[in-house]
Amino acid sequence: MNPISLTAAKALLGRYVDAKDNNRPALIPEAFAQDASLTFSIDTDAISFPARTEGASAIARTLVSDFAQTFDRCRTYYIGDAAAALTGDTMTIPWLVVMRETAAQTLRAGKGFYRWGFAAGQVGSYRIASLHIHIERMDSVPDPGAAVLTALQSALPYPWLPEPALKTVVEGYAAAQPELAFLQAFAEPARLP
Repeated sequence: MNPISLTAAKALLGRYVDAKDNNRPALIPEAFAQDASLTFSIDTDAISFPARTEGASAIARTLVSDFAQTFDRCRTYYIGDAAAALTGDTMTIPWLVVMRETAAQTLRAGKGFYRWGFAAGQVGSYRIASLHIHIERMDSVPDPGAAVLTALQSALPYPWLPEPALKTVVEGYAAAQPELAFLQAFAEPARLP
């Protein structure tokens, strides 16, 4: 079988974002192989996940069901050019997440990179066989009423975010509101391995 096409890879990544951001765990098995693996590397103490998770059902619990107990109004953005990020059956692409920590009523912004591994499934189809999530940074600020969250999410193209748009929007918010100066750290995508 030929390597995964860009169209197929983007469709699987779209299914993942729909599942995660919209609290739809039943969609994970549509994107992930039954025996898929999930691993993390985390450079911050601001969030934690298990180092390794095996199987689509466990991945759905970790990334969707359990996640939604703490966070809501999540938007996950893929930064940059998907075509440039795809090599054979692997894609490594930076991400940005903007969400609300529900109980604390805080805006959470995070960045890192995804490393996706794709494998052939049924005839002519692919599934996600492995996902590594690197979390480089995760910051939070008070945002009662989620006004900043709403404005920021409305200004960012979703889910595919061109790097110039990221820089323009984030730098604009950071410059206009001193309490959002922390966002400046998110104007550039995470460093890739």
